[in-house]
Amino acid sequence: MSEDKTADSLANPILNSPYFPPEQHFELGPNGPTGTVLPGRRASESFIPVPASRKGKKANDAQAEIDFDVTGERREQNSLINDIRQRVELWRARGYPRVTPMTRKLLEHWADADGQRDDHMLFCQREAAETATYLAEVAGRNGEPDFRTRLTGQNETHNGGLDRTALKMATGSGKTVVMAMLIAWQTINKVSTPRDARFSKRFLIVTPGITIRDRLRVLRPEEDVNYYQERDLVPQGLWPLMFEAQIVITNYHSFLLRDSKEIKGVASNTRKLLLAGQKTDPFKETQDDMVSRVLRDFSGRAAGEIVVLNDEAHHCYQTLQAEEAADPDAVEKPDRDDKARNENAGVWFKGLQAIDKKVGIKSVFDMSATPYYLSGSGYPEGFIFPWVVSDFSLMDSIESGIVKVPRMPVDDDAVGDAPTYLNLWEHIGKLLPKRMPKGQLPGDWVPPSVLEGALESLYRSYRARFEAWEANLKALGEPPPVMIVVCPNTTVSKLVFDWIAGVDLAADHDDQEPNIRPGRLPLLSNVDEGQWLDRPRSVLIDSVALESGDTFKKEFKQAAAVELESFKNEFRRRNPGADVSKLTDEDLMREVMNTVGKPGKLGGQIRCVVSVSMLTEGWDANTVSHILGIRAFRSQLLCEQVVGRGLRRRSYAPNEQGRFEPEYADVYGVPFAFIPSDRATPNPKPARTPETVYSVPGREHLEIAFPKLAGYRVEMPERWTIPDFDEDARLTVSRSELALWVQNAGIAGIEEEVDTEEYRTARAQTVAFKLAAVLARRFAEGTFGEDETAASAQDGAAAPSAAATLGERPWLVPQMVRLAKRWLDECVTVEDGAFIGMLLPAQNLHAAAEKLYGALLRHQGERQRVLLPRYRPSDPTGSTANINFATRKVVVDATRSQLSGVVLDGPKGNSWEESVAGTLERHLDVHSYAKNDRLDFRIPYVHEGRSHDYIPDFLVRMNPQPDGIDRTLIIEVSGGQKSPGPTMAKATTARDQWCPAVNNAREWGIWQYLQVNDIAAASTEINQALDVLARTLQATKSAPATGALPAGVH
Repeated sequence: MSEDKTADSLANPILNSPYFPPEQHFELGPNGPTGTVLPGRRASESFIPVPASRKGKKANDAQAEIDFDVTGERREQNSLINDIRQRVELWRARGYPRVTPMTRKLLEHWADADGQRDDHMLFCQREAAETATYLAEVAGRNGEPDFRTRLTGQNETHNGGLDRTALKMATGSGKTVVMAMLIAWQTINKVSTPRDARFSKRFLIVTPGITIRDRLRVLRPEEDVNYYQERDLVPQGLWPLMFEAQIVITNYHSFLLRDSKEIKGVASNTRKLLLAGQKTDPFKETQDDMVSRVLRDFSGRAAGEIVVLNDEAHHCYQTLQAEEAADPDAVEKPDRDDKARNENAGVWFKGLQAIDKKVGIKSVFDMSATPYYLSGSGYPEGFIFPWVVSDFSLMDSIESGIVKVPRMPVDDDAVGDAPTYLNLWEHIGKLLPKRMPKGQLPGDWVPPSVLEGALESLYRSYRARFEAWEANLKALGEPPPVMIVVCPNTTVSKLVFDWIAGVDLAADHDDQEPNIRPGRLPLLSNVDEGQWLDRPRSVLIDSVALESGDTFKKEFKQAAAVELESFKNEFRRRNPGADVSKLTDEDLMREVMNTVGKPGKLGGQIRCVVSVSMLTEGWDANTVSHILGIRAFRSQLLCEQVVGRGLRRRSYAPNEQGRFEPEYADVYGVPFAFIPSDRATPNPKPARTPETVYSVPGREHLEIAFPKLAGYRVEMPERWTIPDFDEDARLTVSRSELALWVQNAGIAGIEEEVDTEEYRTARAQTVAFKLAAVLARRFAEGTFGEDETAASAQDGAAAPSAAATLGERPWLVPQMVRLAKRWLDECVTVEDGAFIGMLLPAQNLHAAAEKLYGALLRHQGERQRVLLPRYRPSDPTGSTANINFATRKVVVDATRSQLSGVVLDGPKGNSWEESVAGTLERHLDVHSYAKNDRLDFRIPYVHEGRSHDYIPDFLVRMNPQPDGIDRTLIIEVSGGQKSPGPTMAKATTARDQWCPAVNNAREWGIWQYLQVNDIAAASTEINQALDVLARTLQATKSAPATGALPAGVH
């Protein structure tokens, strides 16, 4: 393929939707992408370091794969991951068979089987949780391959028998969400079935530092801001079960043995005297003491019930001694930094071993974007953890638009075969000092020309991005783009920082006036007109000290003294009366770093971060646009860890195609082979700026409040009577995917044939009785509109037995049997090849019960107050107040609404919805209205025996009437714009169940429902509906409510 065609095919790297499995990927050849897009998903693969061959030894060619990347590594497929992925795909396609009922509810909720979620889950998040679920509940059973035996062997070899399962997800793809999903899955199953040993409700979450530890408070259900509710991870009916979870969050440093109180403050020489001749230190914790301290917040003493979640788990592993390595030549000797990392990894791993030894660990889930061994571990650096079972790689994430696309230098006009700024360290590494030269004054440093060229070149790119921000985003309150510079040591970081941000040339002379020279990069300089800015634009940071909780070294405090003082002054202004003397430099800088890219916060306006060594994983600002690496990168592992700090997207609003627009991070000095190409990708066309829809201050009088229902409660009449069934009560039984004969076989052994002949031979009387039992139980419990498990979970008790509930209403079953038999005779048609007994499976039986139930309510509700609402227990009310979200959908302005605009569905907007909104804006009887987008107004309904949520289009509040009762109209804009699937069930439920139930409650005024099927008649239908609504009286015991409109108004 020609270079031009390759460039064209790579112009937009986003090939797939973020919400569905990848359907295509770029073909990679020896020199990178060929420009061909291949169908299907790419296989999981790793970069394996290739040792240099020695004279007289034959190079190992047992793993003949593709060698193409710039660090001299081999790409090798991960067979275990690919095998598991294939089985999980089949299991998903079959509808998640052979899992617990609670697991099924969660999987279907996450998969958005209803298509009703506002906040769709990323597929990579679902896949990771599905893989963990499959291995725990399905693998090794019913003929499925037992991958657990392969994992057991690897864990015996690498983890001392700890049951570890690793999930590999690219930075920015939502690992914290997956942790929340795993906690929900384990907790809800354990609370529902306490004796099921596969599950637990105790979780120890271990992080590499303080920042992530504090950020993961969102995993506590009791927190006001938690991911379970914010990301809609738990169905509403199961939410109360989450409060049973016990969660301890700590950083691995807590596994270090601490000194006792008695020895603190004692001089080291005195301590040596006290310990003379003793083998153990009596003034230091034992391993058991440490375990008791770390786990002290757990209640109860159940052994082996702890599930560990390791965040950034590549920091936790057991090293291999050099003499044990399979190929010692492939193992690099560790340097000082490697030894420190391996020592820390040992602290983490041994801490888990100590916990397992004392109280037992059920399982360990490892989360990481780079689950590889590090240099000096005894394994080749970049060797993937053999217990990784799921992989959504950086390449997958780029092709799905989940992360920014890193752009690397691919060509230049310099001498040499490779672009100079791609692997910057090769050109400048030997020219940079390890210590500050004696006698060198501030500002005397002259950077190597190649480094200065890289800084100026990257700054030029940054300036263009900054100008685009000023033109398009600054007025919206968005923070500026950020550049990251990663340096090898404190000395170089200080020199580079002074060059970028400015320096006091008289800093070493107390008797001289300040002589402040501005930084060489104006937009990043902390100096303006010879004075330090009150709010620094650039900051120097030692992230390793911040994350460990250690104090800053003296030389770092001296280097960052000006910025620290500026931030203290800023903190005083933001917090009048606060005692700044109690705020340590570390706490202050941690707050700055945690708030980079967050509007209105201490670090919100930072434009440049110069880091001593690696920026830790806890730092994940989404405004990073440029990265400069001034250090050595020996493997793709280190490259991905550095580049990963800049890959989090700024916006997650999808475009008209339901995909994310490309965002880019420009990277110099990091030779990362994410998508090597001979040509640069062009700059993207500016995406449509996301528009914020919000509750407008001053429009509080236009607020529309509404109830949030979980289902419906039935007030039982003494006798049910129906003169005639209507058309909506009809049902056809046809041949379907229901198998009546099945042959089961394993890989060996006796085969089995199963014939469910009771379905073939069942009589109508049998079906009628079972149908009546379902109806009678549901009426007795009053749980229509939600499934039984959810309803019982809300009530905090197990579902009552049929005998218990029907014992109080013995007349229900005979009445229901007679009605069911009559309904089967009059309304049910059985096609050729089908049997009436095909209604007996639970899903079909509940679907049939819903049909008959609707017919009963439509008639009975005309005479008595039958239905009442069941409110969501923890979230019973909602309104149009306090709404704020961004969208890339079409938004039209609204004035007669508390919200700033109307969000239109569809790629280019929905003309029907826009027309209805225009009608509502002009209508004299409309007090206010709102488009139901992100309001969380849902109507629970049942379709084919399963609970769903329906999100209608508009809420309309009428002008006040003489009786002082609020009146609200729900409008659905239907016609050819909506899927025909469950449309009828939605409308029927809204009209015949939701509105009557809410109206009967007499707490929310009067509600009615209108479905617009013909846009030409929309204005007339809205007029008629509002006229009827104005004349409707509030429900009384003798005059029940209705949600129906008169004939001709749908």
